[in-house]
Formats: sequence, structure tokens, C-alpha cells
Amino acid sequence: MADTRPDLGFLELLVAIDDHGSLGAAARAIGMAQPNASRAMRLWEHRLGLALVRRSPRGSKLTPSGTVLVHWAREVLADLDRLVDAAAGLRTDQEAELTVAASMTVAECLLPGWLGDFRRSRPDVKVHLQVHNSRQVCDRLLAGECDLGFVESPSVPDGLPHVTVAHDRLVVVVHPGHAWARRRKPLTVAELAATALVVREPGSGTRSTLDAALAEYPRAEPLLELGSAAAIRTSVLGGVGPAVLSTLAVGDQLDRGELRAVPVAGLDLRRTLRAVWRPPRTLGGPAGELVAAVVHGRRAAAVAGDER
Repeated sequence: MADTRPDLGFLELLVAIDDHGSLGAAARAIGMAQPNASRAMRLWEHRLGLALVRRSPRGSKLTPSGTVLVHWAREVLADLDRLVDAAAGLRTDQEAELTVAASMTVAECLLPGWLGDFRRSRPDVKVHLQVHNSRQVCDRLLAGECDLGFVESPSVPDGLPHVTVAHDRLVVVVHPGHAWARRRKPLTVAELAATALVVREPGSGTRSTLDAALAEYPRAEPLLELGSAAAIRTSVLGGVGPAVLSTLAVGDQLDRGELRAVPVAGLDLRRTLRAVWRPPRTLGGPAGELVAAVVHGRRAAAVAGDER
């Protein structure tokens, strides 16, 4: 059993390959020598009896098996981060603290920039980040387990004040070799609903938005359910099947031609991203400062866009 239980270093390497697109870039990102990374990958592929990485002169991509395992690797590492955060929370110090829970797309694509700006203005505030799907973020807020949440779901539970912090749009994406990439006519909504897709798990904002948009149509069972936009993106890049993802999560791949967007006639998948918190409606302290900075930045960007 011990020989088939991957160590944390290998899990970090697997996630880094998913994030950076090559074994060499992944090794650099986690501070591992590339020969050691290659040996570790071969060792664990042998021990697990699975091919996890497809190697080519242009880089390394996860196989469908690797895509499934990287989802669980992220969960294990996230649990470890939560353990470390819990230990840190037991220490008493004089610093202000802010616990933020964010849905996956916000956490992956927007929050790093927001928190970076916030830390530069408030270096005295210790920020703890929890990453969940939108439903779990709201549940943790209601349970008093975080101070502030960011969600992408179509609605917010009653009793939670909220404010818009961004907008985005979901798009159907496929591998360039998929038949849909060669279509001359847009998909119909019925065709999309009848197709098995790679999707997020129930409770995520992306899944909720898609389910609401297709609610009136007969639905195919999901091809695969995964816990992050990154895992789904890797699946589509590997040719597993089509998916519906935020433009925030696939913009770079669309620009480079690694993925193709497929238009769907009559389907509006625009959505609102929100900050949410417990009453009272006026949010104070570090949480209020963070939300105010994000909203101010959004308005300033909108004004700049209008001026151009």
C-alpha cells in the first residue's frame, strides 16, 4: 500500500504540469531539477500502472487518466493547505486576519490579482484563502467559517448581502480536432443539451449557470464531472470531449488556437460574479476594504474602457 501512495512532491508536480503545460516548466515552478521530475513521473506511472503524461517536442500534457488524478491531487493539496491554515489559526498574534472563500473560477483567474493589490496596501492583514464551489462558499459563510465570499452562481441565498465585482461569459469549447470545430452553422441549444459534456460538479457556479440555461431541454448525462476549470480545460485539450467554461479560464488557449469556441444560437451564458458576506449590509474591516478596492478597480476599468 505504501508503495502506491504518492508523496506530496509528486502531487505538486502533477498539478504543476497541468498548470504550466510542460514537465520542464512544472519542475521549475516547484523548484525541482528536471531530471528528478522525469524520474519521479516515470516511477509513479509504473507504480500506479497508468500513463499520466503524454510527452511531445512541444511540451507535456496530461492523459485522460492524468486529468482525473490531477483533480484529486488538487483536493489533497487543498486539504493540506487547510490543515496548515488551521494550525496557523491556533497561533495567537497581533495581526489582523481575513478569511476569504472563493469559487474556483474567481480563485484561479481573478483573486490572485485582487489579493496582490490588497496586500500591497494592507501588508499587516493575514489573508487565509479557501477555494470551494459557489454553493460551498455560501454554506461556509452562513456557518461563520469565513469572513467574505466570492461566487459565480446565478443567485445568492436569502440573507446574504452581495455586490457585483465582475462579469464574465461561458463558452462552449472543443479540441481543434473535434467535429464541432469544423461546423459552419452554430449549434442549437437542443444539440448542446443532448451532448455528453465534461462538466463541473453540482454546486459550482459554472454548472449552475449551464443547468439553468438548459433547464427546458432533455439533457444527456455528463461525460465526466471534475472539480476545477483547470481540470476540465486539460480534458478538452486532451480530446476527452466538449465543455462549457468561463472565457476567463480559456482565453489564452482560444487566442493560441489550442481550443475552439463553438457558437450556440440563442443561448446567453453571460453571468455576474459577486462578493457575498453575512449581515449587516455594510461590510467593514479588512473584508470591506478588499471589496471596496475590487469594486473601485472594476469601475475604473469600465471608465477607462469607455474613454478608449
